[in-house]
Amino acid sequence: MNQFRFSRRPDIGDKVRVSFEFFPPKTDEMEARLWDTVTRLEPLKPKFVSVTYGAGGSTRERTARTVKRILNETTLTPAAHMTCVDAARHEVDAVVREFAEMGVKRFVALRGDPAAGVGTAYRPHPDGYANGAELVGALKDAGDFDISVSAYPEKHPESPDFATDFDMLKRKADNGATRAITQFFFDNDLYERYVEKARRAGIYIPIVPGILPVHNFTQVANFSARCGALVPAWLAERFEGLHNDPQTHALVASAVAAEQVLDLVERGVSDFHFYTMNRADLVFAICHMIGIRSHEAEAAGSAAA
Repeated sequence: MNQFRFSRRPDIGDKVRVSFEFFPPKTDEMEARLWDTVTRLEPLKPKFVSVTYGAGGSTRERTARTVKRILNETTLTPAAHMTCVDAARHEVDAVVREFAEMGVKRFVALRGDPAAGVGTAYRPHPDGYANGAELVGALKDAGDFDISVSAYPEKHPESPDFATDFDMLKRKADNGATRAITQFFFDNDLYERYVEKARRAGIYIPIVPGILPVHNFTQVANFSARCGALVPAWLAERFEGLHNDPQTHALVASAVAAEQVLDLVERGVSDFHFYTMNRADLVFAICHMIGIRSHEAEAAGSAAA
């Protein structure tokens, strides 16, 4: 696949639903940027927004604070990330109760990356949940939650083969997962083949593509190499020579992501999850290009007319 192919339909925005991922801020400056991003994206009416959770609960307080503020100060529906890393079962269960008492009804259940970082060996806590499937089961036992889980179109970097991946995904679905959200990818053929294989494996929950706008191509390429995501040659060519030209880089990034989404829509996909990196401009531009418009902008346009 050299690039995406699509034909623009005028009604496409009415058929597409989006969700956004944020991460809890570490500094006052990052906090300000996050809430600028939330304010900018809220009028797009996403299905939900997720807030990440660090290994072993390393961002627990910041995650809880961010989720609570979203609940109290916006119209958005938050989904709190939960992981198994470096936590006993009773600790995880306590955090779930804390979020539920806030009013959280959605979770993203993940095994989580090893505490030492991507590429190192994962070792379950001796008294903890061993994997994402066990965590999903615990969440379902705790309440009638909407639960998203992870999926890997190019195989989880620690899995020996796709069969192992599909076995885990099926266990998560059987334990009560509502949907799977994929790791980011740039080759839509890989995603389409992955979904086809999942269906043949008896996995029928929605598999939502995770879309990563390329804010910095060099950083994305390096991260992709660590997590096993292919960066196609045509994508590298799009960003060639733009490392010192942020304005053009942003324009190209918006076009690439919009092309990817529109191509997936042509293949029958209707739900998309954007990894925002707490930055609004690219995500907002992409949503605009695929027909998802700010309700405030539409209202203003109607008034001007």
